[in-house]
Amino acid sequence: MQPPFQDDDLDLRAAVARARPQLVEFLSHCPDWLLMTSQPFVPEAALSRLDGITDHKEKASVLLDLLEKAGPAAWKHFAQSVCMEYDLPLDLEILLMSSAGEGKRGSARRRHCSSSGGDKDAKQQRLDSSAKYRHLLIDSIRQRYGSRREAGAEAQEQTQPPFNQAFVNVVIHQRKVPRLKERTEKPREDVAGAPEPEECADTAMKVSDLFCSEAPSDTTKVVFLFGKPGTGKTRLMHRICQKWAEGVLPHFLFTFLFEFRQLNLLKSKLTLKELLFDMFLQPEDSPDAVFQDLLENAQQTLIIFDGLDEFAANMDVSFSSKRGPAVTSPMSIAQLFADLCHGKLLPGCTVLVTSRPKRLPDFLLCTVGVLAEIWGFDHKKVEEYISHYFRQHSFRERAIAHVKNNTKLLSMCFIPALCNIVCICLEYLLLKHQMSVELPQTMTQFYIKMFLIFLNKQQGDCAGDEETQLNCNKKAILGLFDLALRGLEEKKLVFYVDDIPEDVKEFASLHGLLTLFEVKTSGTCPEVGYAFVHLSLQEFFAALCLMVSRRVDKNYLKKKFFLKSKWTLKNETKTEFMESFHIFLSGLSSKECRTFLMLLAEQDEAWVQEKQDVILQSLKKLAATHLTGPKVLELCHCTFETQNLDVAQHIGSLLNFKYEFKNFRLTTLDMSALVFVINSGQDLTCLDFAGCLVDLECLEVLAGCKNVEHLSFRSRRCGDDFAAALSKGLRGMGSLRKLELTGGSITAEGMTNLVQSASHCLQLEEINLQGNRIRDPEVKRVMDLFSRMEKLKKVDLSNNHLSLNAVLSLAKEGIVCQNVTELCVRYQYLRVLTKASSLSGNKLGDEGCSCLLESLTCISISKQLNLSQNHLSVTGICNLLKSVNTCPKVMEVQVRYVGLESGVKLIALFEILQTWLLDFFFPHRLTDCNFQASDLKNLCAVLKECGRISELDLSRNYLGDEGLLQLFQCLPKLKMLRSLKFNNNQISLNSVFFLAQSLSTLQHIKTVSLSLGRTQVVHLTFWERCFVCFSLRDCRVGPEDVTRLCQILAQCPQLTEIDLTGNSLSVQSLERLLSFLPSLCHLTLLSIRRNPLSPRCAVLLLNSINLCERVRVVEVWSSENAFLHLGASMRSQRTSCRLTGCAIGEGQVEELCNILEQHGWLAEVDLSRNQLGDEGLRCLLDHLHRVPGTCSLNLSHNGISQDGVLHLINAFVTSGNTTEVQVSLCSKATLIIKLTSGHDPRKILRLAECNFQPEHSEKLFSLLEKCTGLTEYTSSNNNVTVQAAERLLHSLSKDLGLLKISIEEPWVCKERVMNLLELAVQVSGNITEITICKDKTLFQLVISFPNCLEKVESVISRLSLYKPEIKNSSFCQRLCEKCAQLQELRWSHVELHEDEAEMLVRILLPLPELKMFGLTSSSVTPTGIDYLISGLQNCQAIEELNLESMKLSSAAIPELVLGLCEMPSLKRLSLNHNSIGNDGCSRLAGALRNMHNMEEINLSHNKIGDLGLINLAAVLLEMQNLKKIDLSGNCPSPAGGEKLMEALAHCKHIKELLLSRNGFGDRTAVTLALCLPHMTNLKILHFQNNNIGQAGGLELARALVVCGLLEEISLAENHLGEQSIHALSEGLPCFKRLQKIDLKFCGITDDASRSLSLGFRQCPSMEEIILSWNALGDGGARELATALPEMAKLKVLDLEKNRIGACGAKKLAEKLAKCPEIQFIRLWDNPVPKGLAESLTRQDSRLCFSFS
Repeated sequence: MQPPFQDDDLDLRAAVARARPQLVEFLSHCPDWLLMTSQPFVPEAALSRLDGITDHKEKASVLLDLLEKAGPAAWKHFAQSVCMEYDLPLDLEILLMSSAGEGKRGSARRRHCSSSGGDKDAKQQRLDSSAKYRHLLIDSIRQRYGSRREAGAEAQEQTQPPFNQAFVNVVIHQRKVPRLKERTEKPREDVAGAPEPEECADTAMKVSDLFCSEAPSDTTKVVFLFGKPGTGKTRLMHRICQKWAEGVLPHFLFTFLFEFRQLNLLKSKLTLKELLFDMFLQPEDSPDAVFQDLLENAQQTLIIFDGLDEFAANMDVSFSSKRGPAVTSPMSIAQLFADLCHGKLLPGCTVLVTSRPKRLPDFLLCTVGVLAEIWGFDHKKVEEYISHYFRQHSFRERAIAHVKNNTKLLSMCFIPALCNIVCICLEYLLLKHQMSVELPQTMTQFYIKMFLIFLNKQQGDCAGDEETQLNCNKKAILGLFDLALRGLEEKKLVFYVDDIPEDVKEFASLHGLLTLFEVKTSGTCPEVGYAFVHLSLQEFFAALCLMVSRRVDKNYLKKKFFLKSKWTLKNETKTEFMESFHIFLSGLSSKECRTFLMLLAEQDEAWVQEKQDVILQSLKKLAATHLTGPKVLELCHCTFETQNLDVAQHIGSLLNFKYEFKNFRLTTLDMSALVFVINSGQDLTCLDFAGCLVDLECLEVLAGCKNVEHLSFRSRRCGDDFAAALSKGLRGMGSLRKLELTGGSITAEGMTNLVQSASHCLQLEEINLQGNRIRDPEVKRVMDLFSRMEKLKKVDLSNNHLSLNAVLSLAKEGIVCQNVTELCVRYQYLRVLTKASSLSGNKLGDEGCSCLLESLTCISISKQLNLSQNHLSVTGICNLLKSVNTCPKVMEVQVRYVGLESGVKLIALFEILQTWLLDFFFPHRLTDCNFQASDLKNLCAVLKECGRISELDLSRNYLGDEGLLQLFQCLPKLKMLRSLKFNNNQISLNSVFFLAQSLSTLQHIKTVSLSLGRTQVVHLTFWERCFVCFSLRDCRVGPEDVTRLCQILAQCPQLTEIDLTGNSLSVQSLERLLSFLPSLCHLTLLSIRRNPLSPRCAVLLLNSINLCERVRVVEVWSSENAFLHLGASMRSQRTSCRLTGCAIGEGQVEELCNILEQHGWLAEVDLSRNQLGDEGLRCLLDHLHRVPGTCSLNLSHNGISQDGVLHLINAFVTSGNTTEVQVSLCSKATLIIKLTSGHDPRKILRLAECNFQPEHSEKLFSLLEKCTGLTEYTSSNNNVTVQAAERLLHSLSKDLGLLKISIEEPWVCKERVMNLLELAVQVSGNITEITICKDKTLFQLVISFPNCLEKVESVISRLSLYKPEIKNSSFCQRLCEKCAQLQELRWSHVELHEDEAEMLVRILLPLPELKMFGLTSSSVTPTGIDYLISGLQNCQAIEELNLESMKLSSAAIPELVLGLCEMPSLKRLSLNHNSIGNDGCSRLAGALRNMHNMEEINLSHNKIGDLGLINLAAVLLEMQNLKKIDLSGNCPSPAGGEKLMEALAHCKHIKELLLSRNGFGDRTAVTLALCLPHMTNLKILHFQNNNIGQAGGLELARALVVCGLLEEISLAENHLGEQSIHALSEGLPCFKRLQKIDLKFCGITDDASRSLSLGFRQCPSMEEIILSWNALGDGGARELATALPEMAKLKVLDLEKNRIGACGAKKLAEKLAKCPEIQFIRLWDNPVPKGLAESLTRQDSRLCFSFS
């Protein structure tokens, strides 16, 4: 056998031998790949000997030996494969390729050429030129697509643009090529990736396999490689070129790469020579000779065409076959491409074509030799990519784990481009927020996040928030969007310099959004071209352009988003909107993107939402059309991007019967979108996959599909691996009833996995495995299913080639299995039934069934008797009911009767329960029985004798109005009836009136729920009643009908709730309804939902406050929902009116104001999210002075501009009843006006983010000069410069009193304290307060008027103490004059320089009126802080001192104590967060001993232990005026805690006791309990996180009842135990003033919830309840929900991080509708299905499921 090395290659052999350890080390990490590659060349016997080798390195070494012995061909194939698949070190790769003999021929040719340089032979000259051109090609390709190993590449990689990261091999699968005859009848929408998968050998392949063809050398090889967007097609082409240049593909002498997006630019025809040389690379000399060599060596030429889907011209070239080829003939690009593929040009070459999935052009059907699909990444490749991306980060493993543990994220990462974006976002978030990472949910949101990250990276730490970033480059950004859209519309993907505005070019290039390259359109000099770095990015920006451009109206947007045209065009190769454009548009229609769009468009929310609604409506309409499987998936993708549950529910309901997928591949992203839509629906559905290629990763996603009832896979690909993967997810499908895996290749092994998993799915009723390859299943395991799964009815193993032994074993086990009642075996057929004794399908008739039922008590039946299809008549059914009424074993009767075939099931319990069942109430279900009204006479006669009936269901019959009337005549006899259902019985509106009348005639009806929609609903419940609810849904009622209905309902005295949903009430109907409000004396809630409400209707509903004095709250929102809450008495409290999102405009303002003027008890009027605009605001302000009383008016989100704001301020200045105005024109768009009727001295104006321009500011200052009664003015982020601030301070003044001025601008945190004080002295009056909070960019002054020029000589004299070199003494004198009356000085997060510290100590601190000084979280030099502390000795009048977070050293405490001793009036001392220990605390205690006026002490979050605490406790005994002490977050032991509690018992006036996070334990808690009776004035107790258990908690809970004045209790983060919670609950009625209780993380379960909710109801002042991070489930939620309507003042209920599910959330939502005062209920991180959470939030935004 010939060795791989020749004799003259001794040096090479030695080099490879030296490199062998390195090669073995490398290959030991991929043993499976090495084994697979070696199998074709190494004998099987040799391979079998490897099984005993466990060490990977040893196995790799042995395999290398075997490959060397296998000969040169084997070694060559191995060398090429490993170099193609893996990134070897460059020296190793060169050695390996050389060892395979590659590169020798080229070098030989070069040696030969050089040795014969003097030969003039033409052929030799051609060879020389050709070799030279090949070197030129190699250098050019290396330069374009060169290896990352080159010098400097590592640094470049850090600055690469998006989608341009390190290469990781993608997964490629070979597919069957569809032939022309197979395609003649197929629709044009079919894609290249969707041939008949059942017939195709779908196998994984390596990149090198693409070029392994057995075709003759003169036959052109066409390789068609397709993949979805972002799967790495272009990157792979660059990689192939790079590897060719490195010598890995030596069988190609020449390689050319053309991009269709650049070829689109060619307008003229070209020859083949011009295409290769002019468009790619010109030879330096002798082009004709080079071209001739190309023609002669065509079989060694590779031509790559990238992006066929991007080709703009028509690819119809069928006429090409009618003419002969001409190498020199110019032709179009399409024709050149076709002739190359047909072999008419350059026959024998290899043509590699890439494309997104689309139909293959007809001319390619006969020429494609290899059809393959790039799948992207698999799990292993994803991990490899992420590992490489984060290789330089310490959190690499955390990033990998984050993606692997998130199924949705992982499914996105299978697309390489999305994987790159995920990594970009993940890296950014991990660098900024190490502890928590919250990534976007959709592809669109990821692109938005990536875009913002790139902006942030370039702008650095000073980037600011999103709004700031976008505003900085708004013009360039919008220009870039416009460029993207224009390019798609013109089918233009490459842009010249003149196409792009300079600012756009600069911005996009800087942020890596556009890439620059050479463009060749002819033989002339190349031009510079630009393109978006990825086509998907261009589509994303184009979609953004449509959403934010003011030029795009609704009609234009609707036209562009008409998806159906995208799918049904037959002639166009592609519409101008590419693969992902509609996906991005759908994603941008989500509410999560709304703020981003508002910032870009500079429009209000209504404007953006209007555009978003166009997209959502288009999607809804599309779902109603005929859709094939691929179209259904595409619609699901769009729906998923919207994240809109309403849309998903609507589409899901329409697609419910369309989930049939045949013969195409589904990816994990496809499955994620599909599961989202199915889970969003409310109906169970069937999923049917026939012949589909389903990735195994898809099954992980499918496991989360909650609403699938029937799951079917029919494919020969479904083998044991598929069964094993599916088995892992079955538990998650909680609604699955039927599972089918038919026509596959599952063996007994696969069945074992399925059976094992199915045994945990107790709801399964049928398993169908017919048509597989199961020969000898584990019979015992199959039969065990029936004993475990009570609902299982059938296991079908038909057509499985079962052996006779298997059949006999099944029969044997079936006999002893109690649940198996029937074993049916036919030829190759086996079926097992269970659960029921079945006599169905016989001809018993009425008489036979009657005889059987007479013996029913004697028959032993475990569960069910089935008498279906026995020809029972209606008379027979009545006889049946009589019979079962006498049988005590019968628990439930179900009757379904269809035609002549009837189904009757008698559900009986075990005989041991017979005696107990004598008094059992059981349901009768007589549905689908074709009952007519004429049948009811006999039926009612029977029902009257059935006294035990608790539920009666007569749904889906034909009883009509007459039948309902007859039925009600026998209802009084059914004393135990609790529920009556009469659905789908063809009743009319007359029955509605009859049922409403029954509320007055039948005493026990509790609720009546009616619907006359597509599905009729009649459901009545019965109980002892104190209130009655009437609900009428989906019934069109006119004004006369409403009048009649209200007249009837007014006769029911207990009627408390009326729900009218989806009834299309007109204006006239509403007027009639509202006119009856005074007659409905006990009505507390009127709900009108899903009813179109015009602005006129909204105003009518508002007028109800004048029609009925009991109306307390009017809520109208979203132009379709309204709620009227009514009180028990007349005018017992003020009225709230909320009309939000009702499209109220200028036309309704006058009438609205007239209504408000008539009502004097208004609390609030909310008109937010309407369409008032500036003119509507003006009209409203003209009438506002006539509105009586004190109330708040909310006009947020009404499209108010700066001009409108100025008009409002003018009204504020001149109006006597407007006391406060708040305005913000940012995304919050806040506008609130507060009115007062009495004399309110306050006059407050707050303006935020109004984006005032200079002309607006000047008008504002003029108005402020006129407002002499102003008491508070706040300006926040209004573009107020320092100069404008000075002008503002001059403008503000008043006649008498105090004026607070607050300015929040970014420059505040940049200015020195001295500069801010210089600004302060510009005011007109005397400064009494100065606040500087640089963390909040706040500069605040309180000024006293008139300006009192008191004697300040004593203050000014201090200036003489300044050093002679101190500058600006005139400023200091001015500061003394202005601050002579200074009372409060608060500075936070400032940096005090030495001169500023000196000024503070010498001038401000000694001021005689200074009462409060605070310097917190600020930076002061050590000498400066010592100087400052010593200066405190001059603050003799100080009453409050705050030195929080000043990092006071131990040396500073003694100086501070000296200062404190000079402050006899000190009342409040805050030294928290200062690392004060025992010594410091003891020194402070000594100073406090003589401070008898002290009221508040804050020493929290220091390091005080027992010694310090005991010394402090000794002092507390004498502090009789102490009202508040905060010692939270220190480090004492229980002993120190006990001493402290004993001392606090002597503080009779203590009101606030804050002792959290000290670890006191039960001993301290017990001591506190003993001391509480002495603290009768206690109002606030914080004792959270103190290691309190059952013992301490119980004592403390019992003792708290003596503190009747408590307003706030926090016992959070203590494991109190059930007894403590019950004790606390029992004491809650004692706390009449309790406003807030915090029991977070206390281990509270549903058992304690009942007593808690009972206690909460008796706390009349309760405003906030915190029960987060406990163990409350649906039971607890129900208990709390029941209590909500009784807590009139409750504003917040926090239930985050509990175990509340769908039932609990629904109950909370139901009761929340009756609680208008509640602001929100927090439910984040509870197991509530996402779809339900979104639906409930839409119904009531106060339900908050997001983290806040």
